[in-house]
Amino acid sequence: MGDRARPPGYSPSVPPEQRLRELGIVLPAVPALDGPRLTRVVVQDRLVFVSGDGDDSVLGYVGSDVAVEDAARAARTTAHRHCTVLREALGSLDRVERWVKTLVLVRSAPGFADQPAVANGYSEAIAELWGDALGLGARSAIGVAELPGGMAVEVEAIVALA
Repeated sequence: MGDRARPPGYSPSVPPEQRLRELGIVLPAVPALDGPRLTRVVVQDRLVFVSGDGDDSVLGYVGSDVAVEDAARAARTTAHRHCTVLREALGSLDRVERWVKTLVLVRSAPGFADQPAVANGYSEAIAELWGDALGLGARSAIGVAELPGGMAVEVEAIVALA
């Protein structure tokens, strides 16, 4: 990923809140949780665990109903949703020092094996804001048979606080 084109004006020293403004990215609203036994974020010491979330407007199986490009865009939207949740929990995205780990679950049609291409949508959105050194943590991308509500992509993450 280190050789991909950088967004105009990219600088790894620019805080993520400023990068959002520079890129004109408006983070999406995230609906209220639908149950009292759920939480989106858990902060433990300097680690923040972000619950699985996804773009519920992209439904179906990647590789049959959903094109890889559409699933990657859903993963990108999910990255922005995670940023919304982190901002709400922490007060500012600038408190996130680095992305430690992401797990990308792709609702895959039989025989579909390009889950990493879907996961790139998430990783690239985060790297736009934090740069490769802090935005690209460990990552797993796996195919699954089903996801809640028929979503094509769900992602969970772990970040470290500054």
